[in-house]
Amino acid sequence: MLDNKKVKLDFTVFLVSGGVLILFIVLSFFNSTMVDDAITKLFGISADLFGAYWQLLLLGNFIIGLFLAFSKYGKVRLGNQAEPKYSYYKWVAMILCTLLASGGIFWAAAGPLYHYMDTPPLFGGGSGNIPAAFAQSFMHWGFLAWAILGTLATIVVMYVHYGKGYPLRPRAILYPIFGEKIYKKSILGSVADIVSIIATVAGTLGPLGFIGLQISYGLNYLFDVPNTVTVSIIVVIVLVGIAAVSAATGVDKGILMLSRINIGMTIVLGVILLVVGPTLFIIDAFVSGTGFRLQHFFTMSLYRGDKEWLGSWLVFFWGWFIGYAPMLIIFISRISRGRTIKDLIIAVSIVAPLVSNFWFSIVGGTGVFFETKNPGSVSTALSEAGMPAAVMAITDQLPFGVIMAVAFLLVSVAFVATTADTMSYTVAATLSGNDHPQRWLRVFWAVIFGLTTVVILTIGENSIASIQNSIVITAVPVSILLLPPLWLAPRIAKEMALEQGIVWDRKHIKPQPKE
Repeated sequence: MLDNKKVKLDFTVFLVSGGVLILFIVLSFFNSTMVDDAITKLFGISADLFGAYWQLLLLGNFIIGLFLAFSKYGKVRLGNQAEPKYSYYKWVAMILCTLLASGGIFWAAAGPLYHYMDTPPLFGGGSGNIPAAFAQSFMHWGFLAWAILGTLATIVVMYVHYGKGYPLRPRAILYPIFGEKIYKKSILGSVADIVSIIATVAGTLGPLGFIGLQISYGLNYLFDVPNTVTVSIIVVIVLVGIAAVSAATGVDKGILMLSRINIGMTIVLGVILLVVGPTLFIIDAFVSGTGFRLQHFFTMSLYRGDKEWLGSWLVFFWGWFIGYAPMLIIFISRISRGRTIKDLIIAVSIVAPLVSNFWFSIVGGTGVFFETKNPGSVSTALSEAGMPAAVMAITDQLPFGVIMAVAFLLVSVAFVATTADTMSYTVAATLSGNDHPQRWLRVFWAVIFGLTTVVILTIGENSIASIQNSIVITAVPVSILLLPPLWLAPRIAKEMALEQGIVWDRKHIKPQPKE
């Protein structure tokens, strides 16, 4: 066991991951077209070569997780703590807010509508298939996507960190295979940490820049504020300021408080939209979409027919979530002490997806409803100006449209700020090796995220798309890192079950009750 008091900032990981980020910015500044073309080409290669593997990886991760949850090992308590620190609501709120980011609003509005306008090839193409549209959107933001972010690998990391006392880093996933040497000047361990950080940076800078552009569009649409790079930069600075303050106050205060505010705002907005919007259509969309997805679950999960469509949709999302996974695993490990394996699996891979899918039904269902009643009322805006235009087109047709539009923009800011502060925390935790990284390091990464996004915005809008797409490229090595938990997590669950007296074997003889 390493002495955690002697664990210092990992400058090798810090310098290499930071160097890659700087290299991207410098190359983008001098020749952004070359960078865009290179990332697009690598993106296509990654999707073609690893798409099928990613589909099997996510499906296997989900199924094995469910098996553990509903087996006798589901009673195993994680993190060497008898009771959880956070209430179920607070715990799930932090989990939900961390991933949704820009997906919480813009993908919720656009995803179902895209698939309504252009039915996925698995279901014959064409348009107008409402159950298939929602089922496909639910697949992209559903059980498999959430499960890869914090179930089996989280069990391994919590065991290594809280059970064995080793630093809280992505390389902990490899400890059961390589032992303590994965922490002792290990090239493989450093590579695991570096690719995890680079993927997280790509996945965080993308939404930050994206939300800056989208809020700028929304302000222009609503209040005629100039839709310029300067406005987008101001939005990013405000976002990063919120994230930095939240990161500075830590998980127990800032991140928890921002998550609760975020979820509270989302619930209020969702209830209002459910009441004033097409209530029955929304409920029907959620029920029929969920039923359709369950009916075609394995077919949708393993579909390999249209490679171009897969690269644009399913495989793209799988790469995105895989890239995010190591840092989400670190964060979920930090907030899940005292929870059982069953608690963890059910919350992350069942409860969180159902909640987010119902939110997609509310926002996207409203848009699809208006589109069915008045073709072009939302789809035209989506086709011509993208996802923020779709949100504005939806709110235009609601009572108190301007107020609703402003509320959507505020919730969008809250989602992305929550993601930025959480990712700042997890990168700091990875570099310092413990679950209470220094405050300056947490704030430093929040500021770096913001400054880097500002620089990329000044280079051009395409650079934001490029760095967001690059997370799919970094998902290639990360996906290899996430393979061992498929067999390590059940083995570790059994070991912990023996230690906690939940199961018995020949070496652990169950004591007989006294007569």
